[in-house]
This record gives sequence, C-alpha cells and structure tokens, in this order.
Amino acid sequence: MDYLFGTDWTITPAGGSTGEAYMAANSEKRLFLKRNSSPFLAVLSAEGIVPKLLWTKRMANGDVITAQHWLEGRELDPEEMQHPQVARMLSKIHHSPELLDMLLKIGKAPILPQDLLQEVKVHVRTAQPDQIELYQAYKFLKETLPFVENQQQVVCHCDLNHNNWLLSEDGQLFLIDWDSAKVADPALDIGMLLFWYIPEKDWKMWLNKYGETNDHIKERMYWYLILDHVKHFLNQKEKNSAKALQYLNQLRRLLAHVQSS
Repeated sequence: MDYLFGTDWTITPAGGSTGEAYMAANSEKRLFLKRNSSPFLAVLSAEGIVPKLLWTKRMANGDVITAQHWLEGRELDPEEMQHPQVARMLSKIHHSPELLDMLLKIGKAPILPQDLLQEVKVHVRTAQPDQIELYQAYKFLKETLPFVENQQQVVCHCDLNHNNWLLSEDGQLFLIDWDSAKVADPALDIGMLLFWYIPEKDWKMWLNKYGETNDHIKERMYWYLILDHVKHFLNQKEKNSAKALQYLNQLRRLLAHVQSS
C-alpha cells in the first residue's frame, strides 16, 4: 500500500480483526485506509454515520482501497451508551431507505426468523445437549414466532459494542465496523443494545427516545436475544471454550425473565 503515497508518508496497521485497516500519516494529516471495504461505506459516509470517505482507488490486482478522515476522538464508555444521542443515531440508521437500498443492492438478503428458527432446531437436535435450557429456548422461540414474523426489515449493524461507537472531539457520534451488517428486524439491534447497556427500568424511556412504538417490541427483542445466546452457547461448547458457561448463564437469565412475565 506504500506505493499509493509519497516517501513522506508512513503506513502502519490500524488494528481490527481483519488486518485490512491501516493509518497513513505525514507531518500534516492522517488517513484511515481499508482494503476491500464494502461499497456500503459510501452511503454510510454520505449519511454521516461513519467518518468522511475521502477517496476510493481500485488497484491493478483488483483490490479496492478506501481512505477516510482520521477521527480525532475516543470510543464510548459503556455508561455513555445510555445517552440519547445513541438512541437517535440507531433510529436514523434503522429508518434510512438509502442504507437499506444499498445493502439490498450488494446482495444482503433479508434475514427471516423462520429460517433462523429452523437453523436452531437442527443444531439443538444434532448437538444432543444435556442442558434443558436449550429445549426451553427452542420451545419459546417456536411459540413466539408469530410476534417476529412479517416485521419491517431494516439495516441492522449487529455488533453494537460500545467500542464501535466513536465520539469526535467536536461531539459528533459515529458508528463504525459494518462488516456484520444485515437486513433484519430492528429488534435484533435494539435488544442487543438494551440487554448489555441499559438498566431494564430505563428501557421504556430509551425506546421513547429511539421512537419505537410497536407493542411487541419487547417480545421481538427477547426472541432475537434468546436465539443469539443459543447459537453462541452451541458454538462455544463445540470449541470446548469456557465462554460456553457464560452464554448458558445468560440464557438462563433471559428464559427466567420471559417465563416470569
């Protein structure tokens, strides 16, 4: 990637799980570079959701390099996820027809809950688990499937960890790392954010700031949360990972809540 710049530039890895992100810097400026970013990035930049896209270049080997403005700022702390600005940003994303149109154009098919339920059914059967919680989870998902069927499909980020929310020095909020984005029920994103970061007593207030009015939003949130924890538990158990117990305990917490409500 060095050949894109003059000798006065230095290029260093910028972290991330893919190893495709870099920082280019000289005495005057810094850029965030990424190899083979999705064309979705251009729409995210135009909507002000990610730092400004400056240019895109296709290389002779077919790679596409994108350069974005290097953000001078910081990640959000977990406590800051309760800020109304986060709710408003997520609502903006979920209600953007431009984002949805682009994600569909690049081949992201909508996620259908009935397909997800069938996938869980197969995994639970083939895993032959001894945890009764998995059967209780499947029973809940099957019985409440009507609540999540035929819902509006929107662009979901699907990885709303506080580390992916960046606050610039001038107070502008961005949401980065869109590699896991999907077309799905907005409850998938909302449930993840509320479960991990917002005290349950404040959920109604947060949803008012977001603008959600659907009577079945909580049922839909728990549906996707329980499904997600079943999948994570089975995946970690297959790897003999200690994280499996963590997901099982969280699944028990979720099931206890829906069984008592």
